[in-house]
Amino acid sequence: MIAPALGQDAGYGVVLGLGMSFALGMILVTFVLKRYNSELQTSEMFTTAGRTVKSGLIGSAVVSSWTWAATLLQSTAVCYKYGVSGPFWYASGATVQVLLFATLAIELKRRAPNAHTFLEIIRARYGTMAHTVYLVFGLATNILVSLMLIIGGSATVNALTGINTIAAIYLLPLGVVTYTLVGGLKATFLTDWVHTFILLVILIIFALTTYASSDLLGSPSVVYDLLVQAATDHPVDGNAHGSYLTMRSKQGAIFFVINIAGNFATIFNDNGYWNKAIAASPVHALPGYIMGGLSWFAIPFLAATTLGLAALALESNPAFPTFPNRMSPEDVSAGLVLPYAAVALLGKGGAAATLLLVFMAVTSATSSELIAVSSIFTYDIYRTYINPAASGQRLVWMSHCMVIGYAVFIASFSVGLWYAGISMGYLYLMMGVIVSSAVLPVTLTLTWSGQNKWAASLTPVCGLVLAVVAWLVTAGKQCGSLNVDCTGSNEPMLAGNVVALLSPLVLIPVFTLLFGLDKYDWKSMFAIRRGDDDNANGTDLENTLGSCPTTAVTTEASEEDTQKLVKAGRISKTVTTFMAVSFLVLWPMPMYGSGYIFSKSFFTGWVTIGIIWIFLSLMTVGVYPIFEGRFTLVRTFKAIARDVFGKGPGPRQQTHVVEAECVDGTVPSGYQTPAETKESTVVASL
Repeated sequence: MIAPALGQDAGYGVVLGLGMSFALGMILVTFVLKRYNSELQTSEMFTTAGRTVKSGLIGSAVVSSWTWAATLLQSTAVCYKYGVSGPFWYASGATVQVLLFATLAIELKRRAPNAHTFLEIIRARYGTMAHTVYLVFGLATNILVSLMLIIGGSATVNALTGINTIAAIYLLPLGVVTYTLVGGLKATFLTDWVHTFILLVILIIFALTTYASSDLLGSPSVVYDLLVQAATDHPVDGNAHGSYLTMRSKQGAIFFVINIAGNFATIFNDNGYWNKAIAASPVHALPGYIMGGLSWFAIPFLAATTLGLAALALESNPAFPTFPNRMSPEDVSAGLVLPYAAVALLGKGGAAATLLLVFMAVTSATSSELIAVSSIFTYDIYRTYINPAASGQRLVWMSHCMVIGYAVFIASFSVGLWYAGISMGYLYLMMGVIVSSAVLPVTLTLTWSGQNKWAASLTPVCGLVLAVVAWLVTAGKQCGSLNVDCTGSNEPMLAGNVVALLSPLVLIPVFTLLFGLDKYDWKSMFAIRRGDDDNANGTDLENTLGSCPTTAVTTEASEEDTQKLVKAGRISKTVTTFMAVSFLVLWPMPMYGSGYIFSKSFFTGWVTIGIIWIFLSLMTVGVYPIFEGRFTLVRTFKAIARDVFGKGPGPRQQTHVVEAECVDGTVPSGYQTPAETKESTVVASL
């Protein structure tokens, strides 16, 4: 048993103290928005953040939501196992999904502008049977993601501080639940930005320490020499010449395919990403997702290239926690490569930075999952099947109940998996087997009018059955048993993931031939209604903030928005396809095919690209949202200053509510004021 680098007091201080600090900060921000910008918490605001979020915050939210515990811990683990190829396979294999999802975000804004979840779209097009099927797949995706967050985060907290793992499992979501209840999706966007900024700064510190200032390493040249020695001491089976410095890695390539298949499911089937698309202002959805995807690439790429390689380089150094032994496979699967490397580099400072890093990753993504699941239960179960006439006040109450209930459920589930010995790494590899068969049908729901309800309903179920059979049969033939170690190995997971993702390519045409081509006209999607206008306190917002008919949409504005979205859709298909091909083929495959072993100068350039990229990410999703919302921030701070000095807050911006606004005759799009139509906002127009 390795002694924790930090005491339990530090662990509880971060898990409880920092979590509650974010909650108190969100309560303060909510008060500021209400007092100075006339914002009230309606059911629409809780679930959609007013549908007016700009590109900077969309980008930071995408980065934050996609930066799971697994992003940091699993990427460093695959780097430790496969060398420099691991970080690239992880980053590229999970970036293309975000980029390609931008196209679906545009189609969503164009075809179903009033939706709250992607499941509402399924029901509007196909009816109850398909809706039920995708409820199961959508919730399964959210549950798998949440389990990885909590299990990976609690294991790291336990390793660094010695906090009881069960206690960490229950305490990690506590602060998240508090600020999510207070601010809804708006709270997620605001805390996402804070979390992303801090996370990027910490990763920059780790990178500069490893490659510039560390007494143990301190330069790419030193790291390179130690990696060459590591390959001599314990060469990598399946890598070109056993080297850690090559993209030619058999097991790395297998992981690459598993990673692509699984992450398509956890983007396209996760209602959290649809929530962000729904919350985006129509013209900001495309740039927001592209900015987010490109910025996110640097996080796993540089984190793993830094700390994964540092772990390999320092294992033979007495400063490494497991010295004189190598890390055990169990520790690697649990995601402990990153914290061990950080402790070796910076001692207690590295442990503290890692604790903060993992806390940020876990809590920000967990907040997104809480909103995603609460919106599904509120709109797709409660309002659809239990109380169709539910008021906005009732919907907010139900959302609050589901946030609390889901947090308790997922923590209890995590405890069961911990006792069963199921690690974060196992769940990460398995998720595609379970949910990837729904990816193509979901995509075609918004992009092809010909998919009939039987193809949409039966394909995910049949694909799941085929995937599980392929997974377990491969495991049985390879190992002769179906234990955790065997079913969690690469070859069985590869078989299950590939069958799950690709079987719909056969199943959908078969069901289309059997049941006929559909000729859907998209009208039922467009007819999805929003939530009511009353807030959590039962106030009639239409009378409070001004009145206008919910149908006050001018033809000119509607046509203008439609034309912009059609144009954005064309751009998205071209740009994102090119980027996906670049990340998956043009960049890595020549190096894989040639079996090139990095020279010292090439490795230095490789690391330098990662460092430059993460600084650009910091500018894009850390600094740009502040610049984008500068006018609103200045106006709000001026109002606060007037209040502090006893002059009153000054005139408030006239804000209208989602279904009640008609600002200068423009199309209803959530909380919007005349001053905000040309300005982004970090605070007020959320």
